[in-house]
Amino acid sequence: MIKPGHARSLGVPVPEARLRFDTELQAIGGGPRRRLLMVDDEPAFELGFYCGTCPFLFRRLETATEKLSLESVQQRLTGALDDPADGGVIEAFGALLPEGEYLPLLLSVEPRLVVPGRDGDYFSGEQVTTWGIDQFWGLPQYPHTPYYRTFETAVDADAHLYEFVVPMVAPTWNERERVEEYVALMERGTVPTAVAISTLDVCRPAIAFGDDPSAHWGLTHFLLDGHHKLEAAAAAGRPVRLLSLLALGESLAGADDTARLPALRAQPRAARATGT
Repeated sequence: MIKPGHARSLGVPVPEARLRFDTELQAIGGGPRRRLLMVDDEPAFELGFYCGTCPFLFRRLETATEKLSLESVQQRLTGALDDPADGGVIEAFGALLPEGEYLPLLLSVEPRLVVPGRDGDYFSGEQVTTWGIDQFWGLPQYPHTPYYRTFETAVDADAHLYEFVVPMVAPTWNERERVEEYVALMERGTVPTAVAISTLDVCRPAIAFGDDPSAHWGLTHFLLDGHHKLEAAAAAGRPVRLLSLLALGESLAGADDTARLPALRAQPRAARATGT
């Protein structure tokens, strides 16, 4: 944690927002189906269901094809922000978001790129330890995207915080030359800044299919700006700063949970000891 901000109102009316949250309906008069993150009116990610007992989830969809970088703040984000309010960055990205309450958090992250199903994958590791494999498919959940793991820490004996940075498009879409430019900058000591809209989802299994029926606090940062920076940082083993705009009204967490987040994010990194 570098510095938390204060919760504030941001955004534009929903029809004008390039990014918004939505719920897919089953049919006319039917109940909610999928919880979605939409970009330019296309479903970009499926998120965990509202029940609070289903497994934590982010899953990239076929229509996730757009980044949301802003040229107007690129120069300011080449270096490190020292305060969430620096340089009008919050206001610039707020114009892409739907009206709501957001908590700005300025974080230092050291990203590690994870490929689903391989070493370090949360969905085939820690999640299976708690929920077991999907009872229908007989497989772990699958996010359909590489992603970055950045931090984890204990909430209490029965709950653990897991943090992820999720690119809007796969790292294979990044321009190699730009990634290499950021690697060179970082090796000279530059710490660039990325920007994300974030959610905090608190999920606890109702039935113990796994060996560790604990609550998972999933802090997910969906990248608005910084795709090349995150890949470069992961490749070079360097930190970046991340300006997170936590969507309070779209998180599956209560006010008391989100109020604890800055203090939890300031704790030392710690892996979950299974069975504690």
